[in-house]
Amino acid sequence: MTDFVAESDGGVRPRVPARALITGGAGFIGCNLADALARAGTAVTVLDNLDRAGSRANVAWLGSRLDGDLRVVEADVRDADAVAGAVDGVDAVYHLAGQTAVTTSILDPRADFEANALGTLNVLEAARAETTPPLVMFASTNKVYGALEQLPVVEESTRYRFLDHRFGVDESHPLEFLSPYGCSKGVADQYVLDYARIYGLPAVVFRQSCVYGPRQLGFEEQGWVTWLTAAAAFGRPITIYGTGKQVRDLLHVSDLVEAYLRAGEAIDVASGNAYNIGGGASRTVSIWHELAPLLDAALERPVAPPTFAEARPGDQKVFYCDTRKAETDFGWRPRVEVGAGVASLVEWVVEHEELLLTASAR
Repeated sequence: MTDFVAESDGGVRPRVPARALITGGAGFIGCNLADALARAGTAVTVLDNLDRAGSRANVAWLGSRLDGDLRVVEADVRDADAVAGAVDGVDAVYHLAGQTAVTTSILDPRADFEANALGTLNVLEAARAETTPPLVMFASTNKVYGALEQLPVVEESTRYRFLDHRFGVDESHPLEFLSPYGCSKGVADQYVLDYARIYGLPAVVFRQSCVYGPRQLGFEEQGWVTWLTAAAAFGRPITIYGTGKQVRDLLHVSDLVEAYLRAGEAIDVASGNAYNIGGGASRTVSIWHELAPLLDAALERPVAPPTFAEARPGDQKVFYCDTRKAETDFGWRPRVEVGAGVASLVEWVVEHEELLLTASAR
């Protein structure tokens, strides 16, 4: 059984693993998770190839907050031996590493497959080889559901909305892998669930929606909330693909970290399950017509109008998670409201202009 320890303050937060590995731990979500775990008493190992813009800055940030009490393995998840060495002896593996952009996957599908599908297989095999297999939690994506073209959508003045599906898309919705990225993440998603079924590995899949928050160095292809926030803050030109009425649910990274901890604590219930993890119906915005007023308010000035371009193939007009299964199984629900979260993000972006500009230049 996975070894978990309580937080030192004796509060009601979930217990955390004694020893954890975070693949991709120098990324946006990974460094926030590493910080939360380490500060709650977990001995954290980060495995990351440090290739992504800002990853070394995130490691430095973690080191400064944790007084250097952090093990960093500079390696790639495609390296099975390195993964096995990092997994050895841990109680939980949070597998966040991978290729994250649809556009990049189209340009180089082999690299995308190796990072996402092969990398995940390496993690699963390393976990399975342990005498006491660790918990494995995998960061999947809502892209496994495809374009959702079978769900009727109504166009309104500032957004699209589902005709039905009041609570959003739940986990019973059929999978449809579109784009090499959707295929590679979908393959990994299904492998994780099958290792739970076939080998009894304690494993959970999070099909994540739009996560945002501090330490996110957004790019046009991925991390769009921070990308638009930084562009608005620093006067960069903005291109919106489609009408700007596409709707997503926004999830603050602190809420996502909480979900990982709560699912890990409830692994006897959660293992072998996929969960749609996002802001849900109450935290939806259209990607321009409703986000822009929030940026105007936070910046205290109007944001310059964007250029509109043709919608990207396979782009979902509406996606938001039905999160009720996560609430039922491990008592999780998002807490950060979109307005407060975006205002906080604007503050962070303005304070870290140099870091964001350096990352965007790469």
